[in-house]
Amino acid sequence: MASVCALRNQLFLFLLLWLYTLSSSQAAHHQHYSEFRYPFIKKASSFSSSLSSSGGGDHTYDYIVVGGGTAGCPLAATLSQKFNVLLLERGGMPFGNANISLLENFHITLTDTSSTSASQYFISTDGVLNSRARVLGGGTCINAGFYTRASTRFINKVGWDLKLVNNSYSWVEKQIVHRPKVAPWQVVVRDSLLDLGVSPFNGFTYDHIYGTKFGGTIFDRFGRRHTAAELLASADPHKLTVLVHATVQKVLFDTSGKRPKAAGVLFKDENGNQHRAFLSNSRSEVILSCGAIGTPQMLLLSGVGPKAELEEMKISVILNNKFVGQGMADNPLNTVFVPSKKAVKQSLIQTVGITKMGVYIEASSGFGQSKDSIQCHHGMLSAEIGQLSTIPPKQRTPEAIQAYIRRKKDIPHEAFRGGFILEKISNPISTGKLKLNNTNVEDNPSVTFNYFKHPHDLQRCVDGIRMATKMVQSEHFTNFTQCDKQTTDKILNMSVLANVNLIPKHTNDTKSLEQFCKDTVLSIWHYHGGCHVGKVVDREHKVLGVHRLRIVDGSVFDESPGTNPQATILMMGRYMGLKILRDRLGKAAGV
Repeated sequence: MASVCALRNQLFLFLLLWLYTLSSSQAAHHQHYSEFRYPFIKKASSFSSSLSSSGGGDHTYDYIVVGGGTAGCPLAATLSQKFNVLLLERGGMPFGNANISLLENFHITLTDTSSTSASQYFISTDGVLNSRARVLGGGTCINAGFYTRASTRFINKVGWDLKLVNNSYSWVEKQIVHRPKVAPWQVVVRDSLLDLGVSPFNGFTYDHIYGTKFGGTIFDRFGRRHTAAELLASADPHKLTVLVHATVQKVLFDTSGKRPKAAGVLFKDENGNQHRAFLSNSRSEVILSCGAIGTPQMLLLSGVGPKAELEEMKISVILNNKFVGQGMADNPLNTVFVPSKKAVKQSLIQTVGITKMGVYIEASSGFGQSKDSIQCHHGMLSAEIGQLSTIPPKQRTPEAIQAYIRRKKDIPHEAFRGGFILEKISNPISTGKLKLNNTNVEDNPSVTFNYFKHPHDLQRCVDGIRMATKMVQSEHFTNFTQCDKQTTDKILNMSVLANVNLIPKHTNDTKSLEQFCKDTVLSIWHYHGGCHVGKVVDREHKVLGVHRLRIVDGSVFDESPGTNPQATILMMGRYMGLKILRDRLGKAAGV
């Protein structure tokens, strides 16, 4: 018997050694593969001191793209086909990071609040938690992966060339987009939506069409995420330089002429050393692709914005523009928790109901309760999103958050079994603003979205919650979850009692759907605005009042495109890159 146990122990040790060797070799292979495929990606500290002078054409660039995110990566890859491009990203590499790459680890990056996290959380003044990407690939590294195009109405409204738009979408889709393996939870959502009249069923499609459909995803059939960073493989490796851990401090301007013109950027490497990169000629540009939070922040730090706010921060005023940071909007999200008596397979967003009342219905299910995730203090739509909702603003300290995390470890895992119906209103009328808290680019600015300030937004939320509760009460859900049909009050109470944001709750007032909307509002990271067309940029996205500065990201939008903006922002990077090449080179662009 003892020899059998010894043999078992030896086999167990051999298995552990084999698994360790396999994982190590895979990690090494992945690293070498990334270096082979993206030889132009380097740490910011590799930018030698000789590159910091404004002389010499060898170390200047035709285009400097600030922000290697959802729009910045396809933009830089496209521009590099004809010009020398420098892409600067404040975060690190996504490759080899399991919390980015694996669907099963989806929410763990969102809950990582360390300074090296790929996700930088921020809390709007409304008390709603949110996240900004801080990694090469941007929001495509931390989002739920859903891929769906904008409506034709949106494309016409912004004045884009439809043929070039479709070609740009296709360019993205061929490289990183997949058809999902539809989870059982998502099928139940589809069936209940159709029963409620959100029809027809449009099957699998990228298009934005009224009714119910399955959309695309950037997760492949093995649950691996494919991000905007992979689009850099389409770049000319001899014309593109990508620096990670390169935190741009501000845009540098030449103010000697009648109108300021961008001359380059000042950035800091991972060791804290400062560098300058410059544009090569009069047709060169700095292009900001820092996202809807980062781009207005970068303009303000660079001296472009409301004069009084800049002077208050002791920032030299390059251009007085009162509209920078104005018109910030976020599509308010509310969820209904659906408990289940049986285990539910994990799924992120796959099904969407596009209604005619300005409401989108989506769903997620089956989040894990791993040893890591149970300690997380916020994430996307799982019980792990618990927050200090009943604590007054002045008492929301880091210590209070840590105390909450410690208490949450005692919650039984069974409490997390089930899924969510997501209700999001489209095109909110309510807007807010962004302003600086300080002059440190690494700190979040102050952001206000004013959720439900306009009564029409609140009414649409009420309509959406009514629809969501009817879905939960349908036979499709009760048969699937093996739970009895619950009253609307009981369904909503389960969500109200979950601490999902920092807004004080009215737990005894679930009969008022308006109060429920206000108490449980969340973000699904579809914030936009702050640099609107006609106010901060022109229709070509060039910054008004200055030369050689352009913006390519969601900060120029006054509505979030489609049910989810990811596809359109990816497309936008490719589209604007092609348009810049064509405008500058004509037929010689060859693209």
